[in-house]
Amino acid sequence: MFNESSCASPDHGAVLDVLARARPDRLKALAETVLAEMGDVEVITNRTGLVMVPLRDTVENVDFHLGEVLVSEAHIADRAGHVGYGMVTGRDLERAMAMAVIDLHIASCDADEAITTFIETERAHQKAEDDARMRLVEATRVEMETF
Repeated sequence: MFNESSCASPDHGAVLDVLARARPDRLKALAETVLAEMGDVEVITNRTGLVMVPLRDTVENVDFHLGEVLVSEAHIADRAGHVGYGMVTGRDLERAMAMAVIDLHIASCDADEAITTFIETERAHQKAEDDARMRLVEATRVEMETF
């Protein structure tokens, strides 16, 4: 998943998606371990706020805002200029900061075995949850032709 020569993941967005949906207790525990190994970190942003939820009307082909959602956001940097970012839904600043710590650790070329294993394990767990949810959705599908 990680490219050793570039010190970053090939798809940073996919890694952030996994981290944002990771189980909070496991994410925070890994971040505590990682943070103990890191040097000084500057906190750029650590706040909660509202963000607009965009949606596209496929009939009219126009974008509109469905509403707002509460998020927690953390943005940190190290002395070398690497940055870490985390944003999660809800009011959990610790979880957002944990996500940012792991992202910073990856950005600073320290994507070690523990982080890689964590991301792969969480990705598999999330896929299993998504598959189970889709099976429940499929069970409620109505075939209009047979109505």
